Amino acid sequence: MKVAIVGGAGGTGASIAFNLLLSRTPLDIAIVDSRDPMITSHLMDFEQALELSPGCSLSRSSDGEVSDADVVVVTAAAPLTVNTSRLTYLGDNARIVDETVDRLPPDWAGVVVLVTNPVDPLVTRLTQRTGFDRHRVLGYTINDSLRLRTGLTKAFGVPPGSVEAWVLGEHGDACVPLLDRVTVNGVAREPTEHEAAAAVEYLRTWYVRHVALDSGRSSTWTTGLGVVRMVLAIVNGGDGVWPASIVLEGEYGIDSVAVTVPVTLGPGGAATILEWELTPDQLSSLRVAAELVRGITASIGQEV
Repeated sequence: MKVAIVGGAGGTGASIAFNLLLSRTPLDIAIVDSRDPMITSHLMDFEQALELSPGCSLSRSSDGEVSDADVVVVTAAAPLTVNTSRLTYLGDNARIVDETVDRLPPDWAGVVVLVTNPVDPLVTRLTQRTGFDRHRVLGYTINDSLRLRTGLTKAFGVPPGSVEAWVLGEHGDACVPLLDRVTVNGVAREPTEHEAAAAVEYLRTWYVRHVALDSGRSSTWTTGLGVVRMVLAIVNGGDGVWPASIVLEGEYGIDSVAVTVPVTLGPGGAATILEWELTPDQLSSLRVAAELVRGITASIGQEV
C-alpha cells in the first residue's frame, strides 16, 4: 500500500513520514514536495532510519504526482505567521489543496486525509470539488481532543494518557468539548466547574499561545504521530473511535458541510459515522459550528 505525503518535506510531513517508518508497517512512503533538495535530504536521512526500523520502502515525487497512492495525506500549506485564527490561510491553502486534488482522476479509489488548515471548510470544498464519496475525504482534527485531555490531565493531577475526552465541531473557536464524556483510566469522571473551566481554557487558547511564539512551526510532533495512528487505522480497520472532519448528510441534523464527529475507520476511509447522543446545548453548538463552516466555505470562491 502506498501513502503519499503532500508537503512531505515540511516539518509536519517529515514527522508523519518518520512516524510511519517507526511503525514498521509494510508501506511505500512517498515524499511529495516541490522542494527537491529537501526531499533528497530527508530520504538520505530516512535510509539510515530504515536500518534501525525496517519494513517500509521510500519513494519521491517533486512534480506532485499522487494518482497511484492508496492514501494521500495533504499537509502542504502557506508559511505560518503570527495570527489568531487558522482562517488567515483560507485562500492560499485552498489554492494549494486544489492543485493537489486536481491531480487525482475521477475514478481514483483512495482516501484523502487532509491536515491543511482551516480543515473543515477545505474538507467541505474538496469533497464538493472532486465528487468523491464523502467517507473517503477526512480531516485530521484529533489535536483538539488531545488538548482537552491535556488540560483535564493537568486539572485532575493525573498522569498523561489517563484521560479520555472528546471535542467535536469546528477545528477552531467553534469547537464543542464534550465534558460529560470524560473518563479517567476508563472510569467516568465529571470535572468540577473549576476543572472544566481550566481544561477548556487550555484547549481554546492553545493555538494562539503557540502561534504567538513565532517559532515558524506547527504542532509537528503531535500531528505526525496522530496522523500516522489515523492512517494505520484506515489501513487496518477496527472498532476504535476517531474524531474526524467529514461532510455530513443528515447526521446530527447537518447537511452538506464538514465538521468533526466520531467515526470508525477502515480501508475505505470512514467506515461508520457515529451519532452520539448529545445534550441540547452540545447539539446546538455543533450546528452553529456547521453553519460557520458553511459560510466560510462559500467565501473561498472569493479568495482563490
